Amino acid sequence: MKKIMTTTAGNPISDNQNSITAGQRGPVLMQDYQLIEKLAHQNRERIPERVVHANGSAAFGELEITNDISEFTKAKVLQKGEKTKLLLRFSTVAGEAGAADAERDVRGFALKFYTKEGNWDLVGNNTPVFFIRDPQKFPDFIHTQKRHPASNLRSNTAAWDFWSLSPESLHQVTILMSDRGIPKSYRHVNGYGSHTYSLVNDKNERYWVKFHFKTKQGIQTLTNEEAAAIVANDRESNQRDLYENIEESNFPQWDVKIQIMTEEQALNFKFNPFDLTKVWPHSDYPLIDVGVMTLNENPKNYFNEVEQASFSPSNVVPGIGFSPDKMLQARIFSYPDAHRYRVGTHYENLPVNRPLNEVNTYHTAGSMNYEKKEVTNAYYEPNSFGGAVEDSSYAEPDLKIYGDANRYDHNIDNDNYSQVKDLFNLMNESQKEQLFSNIAASMDGVPMEIINRQLAHFEKVTPAYASGVKKALGI
Repeated sequence: MKKIMTTTAGNPISDNQNSITAGQRGPVLMQDYQLIEKLAHQNRERIPERVVHANGSAAFGELEITNDISEFTKAKVLQKGEKTKLLLRFSTVAGEAGAADAERDVRGFALKFYTKEGNWDLVGNNTPVFFIRDPQKFPDFIHTQKRHPASNLRSNTAAWDFWSLSPESLHQVTILMSDRGIPKSYRHVNGYGSHTYSLVNDKNERYWVKFHFKTKQGIQTLTNEEAAAIVANDRESNQRDLYENIEESNFPQWDVKIQIMTEEQALNFKFNPFDLTKVWPHSDYPLIDVGVMTLNENPKNYFNEVEQASFSPSNVVPGIGFSPDKMLQARIFSYPDAHRYRVGTHYENLPVNRPLNEVNTYHTAGSMNYEKKEVTNAYYEPNSFGGAVEDSSYAEPDLKIYGDANRYDHNIDNDNYSQVKDLFNLMNESQKEQLFSNIAASMDGVPMEIINRQLAHFEKVTPAYASGVKKALGI
């Protein structure tokens, strides 16, 4: 008898692949209670470490803006000459706390800027794309990267089964299985905001933006064999490298750049510019120099300043905002929800999370509430007792919404292969051979049915991709 998938309350689920959005390009609607249940449940699956990105390292530093981009944004943190303290946390996605650093995995690249207008968090990765484009699939994807509930072992079969059934993952999978899949150190990775965000200038004009952080140390990577040798002797290789280099005043740096797209260009672009599985071609939207980021201070207490550090893309400042990117929209909810559960209701009162400017809210009670502000009659809003009030001058320009609310199939009329082909063609022969070998190694124990399904996706990219993997597999 066919089993019908339901919510925890027993409500039948009609579509577990696509979120309810206002039109084909989003944004996600809060009425999608099935999505919210999935995300909220995932945030509470483990106690107390992070569900994802549990194993990480961090350092404090400074962002210096060296170029004028005021035509795009009024954000004070991005004005020429501005210097802003920051915290950057690197991490692996899948590994638990204490997992080896030198594993084949995406690296988290989470930034907290302590600006004059509040905290701005940019929570990205060392890759410009991700495995999925719809948040409805995120909890399921992460389950494939964690441990099998019976064996408590990582499962190659689960990973490739999901990827082969989710063709939008192919761009990120190709990067993960390439030579860049195991960085030599955190100092030798690029960082990306990954999502599309928005900038608003002093004329209240909106631009879409992507953030890039290019390592000045150069990209350096490890082969599977080199990584295995390192892990055998040092499971904290990336933590050690970052900490020791900063202690020795060998401060790592990144060049900060952006890509800019107008709202009109986004409407007429050849694909959805808010799709997290795709990049904006640099030939169409060239990189614009912004400034330099430097890491120059190690945390004094790892638990207080790294483990309790809480990043969220919901933390924006005037002049920087969101976009209809479906994954970003879900993370705006999911990240703060995870922190309230994992760290505590008032997690942003902690020193590492607290903004530099004055905070005025009407939140009351709750765990970790150690504020010492004098209690007044203005403990609700609106009030007649001089409490903090709203200011409409901070409102963003209207965002036009297109289409009807529905669960749109994100793979209809969506090209999952062209950008992967472009990436494949950029690789030299050595990089391609590493790609084939790494994929073959990661398919150990995977049923042939799943392998063949994935090979069909490689074939759609280019026959050379599929034939290279077949040869490495001995097929």
